[in-house]
Amino acid sequence: MANKRWSIGVDIGGTHLSSAVVELSTGQLEEATLARATFSHEAPADTILQQWATGLNDTLAATGRTLAGIGFAIPGPFDYRNGISKMEHKFKSLYDVHIPTALHPLLHTGGQELPMRFVNDATAFAVGESWMGQGRPYSRVVVITLGTGFGSAFLEADVPVVRGNTVPPEGCLWHVPFRDGIADDYFSTRWFTQTYSRLTGRAVTGVRELVELADSDPRVDQMFEQFGTNLAECLAPWLRNFRAEVLIIGGNIAHTLSRFGPALETGLQAAGGTVKITPSVLWERAALLGSARLLDEPFWNKIAIQLPNL
Repeated sequence: MANKRWSIGVDIGGTHLSSAVVELSTGQLEEATLARATFSHEAPADTILQQWATGLNDTLAATGRTLAGIGFAIPGPFDYRNGISKMEHKFKSLYDVHIPTALHPLLHTGGQELPMRFVNDATAFAVGESWMGQGRPYSRVVVITLGTGFGSAFLEADVPVVRGNTVPPEGCLWHVPFRDGIADDYFSTRWFTQTYSRLTGRAVTGVRELVELADSDPRVDQMFEQFGTNLAECLAPWLRNFRAEVLIIGGNIAHTLSRFGPALETGLQAAGGTVKITPSVLWERAALLGSARLLDEPFWNKIAIQLPNL
């Protein structure tokens, strides 16, 4: 595997799979191999796996490369070391399924043995951004993803840090106590929908709808300002402890950074922070790059021991 320069990166969400071939020595994603497949996470296991295979086979058909294997960015709970899904809130039909055993027979590999490796989707996103995105000039990088949940990772020289006093337990922030709950309660889509409902008695479907209401309802801008202030309060001690040089923000809510970014920056500065704040530049491609890199042996050797926490 060490002499194989290409691998496939895969990003799995609740409704779609994206895949592409990546050159491991340069981080170059081969655009012609990009493929996408859609599915419902509530579907039977055979249906989900067949749709995953459809996307992967499109990528395999678009490349003539000899591949090192396939890396997957996939949400948890998941046994990343052994490739076994432990999710019950979604992908229920895949619970306790060993993904390599179930998926290999469906792939058109042309006789290639393709090892499969797995990592948390937020971690893969962070690795991709640190490696080939906004984190490239920096050594100590913090990446957060803001969407249906609150993802995060702390990276030193592209490698996630999950232990020690400079990072939160398991190297992520979603479960850290904050205000009347945990960070995930405050830095995800449901905070916006629940807060707007509480303020107005009206239901909204998500952040995009709130942005559309901003011109007619001043409470929307106030919510984004509060969101930025809260985020600064949560992040400041950890950014300081980690000596972070850059904070990269991804996820769907990151597209509204112009609305909450000023309050975030003000809050971090007030707490003594000097970190650079920037949105992702790679977006979905970050997770593809980060998952593909699992097949780079020197990188894999650095993170494999930490897999239970990645």
